[in-house]
Amino acid sequence: MLDNYLLQELITFAQTGTLAKTAATLNVTQPTVTRGMQKLETDLGVQLFDRQPNRIRLTATGELAAREAAKLLQANHETAVRIQNFDRNQRVLKVAASLPGPMIVLQSLKDRLPANLQLAPVASLPKPAESLRNHAYTLVFTNHPLTATDIASQLIGTENLAIYLNQFMYQANQSTVTFADLAGLSFVVPVDIGPWRAIIQDNIPDAKFFYQKEREALAEITKFSDFPYFATNVSPFDSALPPEATVNDNRRLLPISDAAAHMTIYANYLTSASSRVKPVITTLQAAWPEA
Repeated sequence: MLDNYLLQELITFAQTGTLAKTAATLNVTQPTVTRGMQKLETDLGVQLFDRQPNRIRLTATGELAAREAAKLLQANHETAVRIQNFDRNQRVLKVAASLPGPMIVLQSLKDRLPANLQLAPVASLPKPAESLRNHAYTLVFTNHPLTATDIASQLIGTENLAIYLNQFMYQANQSTVTFADLAGLSFVVPVDIGPWRAIIQDNIPDAKFFYQKEREALAEITKFSDFPYFATNVSPFDSALPPEATVNDNRRLLPISDAAAHMTIYANYLTSASSRVKPVITTLQAAWPEA
């Protein structure tokens, strides 16, 4: 067994190049580092350092050892994190999502869901499969299914984008609108809308988007101004937005007909966690608004 601290000393020496800097970085004395490196050579049975009267440097074997030590410590850290996450997930059912829709609906259903459910803030989740495998989360919602033998994906439903427009705008005389119909307009938009942000920015030509971090502030702006703003079939579940009855009477809600305005939502989880997440998925599917 190799001492992790001695491996850290070796890694630090490879990064700093001197015993003095290694000792300063690790907040120990230089003789302590010298003894540690000698012990590591003894434990490995190889020469790690080329020692000259006024200079010490790594041998080729020492350079390899430093690289392997970095990999080993990283693997040890990741293993510890997985174990800690797994233990936490036995007590807390942690849920994450790359888009806000599922979290908004789940928040409104909390009194019907397991008491140990914990909803994480909406994030981009660049590696959702990895976040499940390292037990950072038990359940992850994305707008695409994850394809892996150890992960199951279930369709929750579709989130459909619509727009509130002043009823006197010419676009409001239609039964539906397209992204092209909205070209050149200015919109107030929540910051945390996940992939919807790229969709509206990529599909509405020459538009301006005024992003609001505070949803309560967004509610006030939409209530007392004529700025167009987006909604989806999930919006009625959002307690931060005003109910339809209080929305400015001068607005009409129009569905957006483009294919990109319809986003499928998937629940993803490790197959080994099926029984734990089933009540959450079943409740969400039953409550998901179709229109």
